[in-house]
Amino acid sequence: MDSLIAKAGVLIEALPYIRNFYKKTFVIKYGGAAQTDDSLKEAFSRNIVLFNHIGINTVIVHGGGPGISKTMERMGKSPQFIQGHRVTDKDTMDIVEMVLGGLINKEIASLINRAGGNAVGITGKDGGLITASKKFLRGTDTVPIDIGQVGQVTEINPAIIHALATQGFIPVIAPIGVSKEGETLNINADFAASAIAGALKAEKLILLTDTPGILDKAGVTISTIKTGNYLSYTEDGTITGGMLPKINACIEALAAGVGKIHIIDGRIPNSLLLEIFTQEGIGTEIVL
Repeated sequence: MDSLIAKAGVLIEALPYIRNFYKKTFVIKYGGAAQTDDSLKEAFSRNIVLFNHIGINTVIVHGGGPGISKTMERMGKSPQFIQGHRVTDKDTMDIVEMVLGGLINKEIASLINRAGGNAVGITGKDGGLITASKKFLRGTDTVPIDIGQVGQVTEINPAIIHALATQGFIPVIAPIGVSKEGETLNINADFAASAIAGALKAEKLILLTDTPGILDKAGVTISTIKTGNYLSYTEDGTITGGMLPKINACIEALAAGVGKIHIIDGRIPNSLLLEIFTQEGIGTEIVL
């Protein structure tokens, strides 16, 4: 009886969150171990279906870097990276489209559908969703570094997302955009998710990562970061390396009208439910 009462308590705790988030939009960046471990993939799919059935409009933007690299190696092509960005020549872009926009995208949609949802896999090229411009990296001198068909978002047209959501579908988006000249571009999933969340004025942008959140110097998860305190965390070295561009994307999303950002550990089963429907949460929230 005690365990049954405890289960009822969990449902009661979740009730105000369910009520508050009804008909709101969540954009979820899906990547890391949550995207590669079979049990975590199943748990993620069930979480998304639960969101959908209680009235939360969910949009998923996914990565797939490890899968792209493995396929490149099988095809005799060595992955190359500069400043953390994949060098993407035409052959590599073809592989990115095949793996990211095909195999991975459709697998995620299929898993959600098997769990009882109604997902549709698309890329940023569909419906003119993501317009991008070619991205250059800063070199050691005045000459920028050309890393091929890598893009940065310049415009989001969310019409196709609205159309799918109106019909009850869950969009699953591969971050592949197209330039105004028609060139296909590979886009960082964090920045694609941030831009899409901003265009939708989403209630939440949730980033699934392979860390418990943003950690302080003692290795403890920081529960809340306000954008006004952001610089102090970068100056003292709390936020460094690969987390810096991720946080910059989050701040851009908040400035565009997103209600709140969550960075959570996707390695924890049902991490989405634990973060959204409990008072304590499990990760780091970023707010204005």
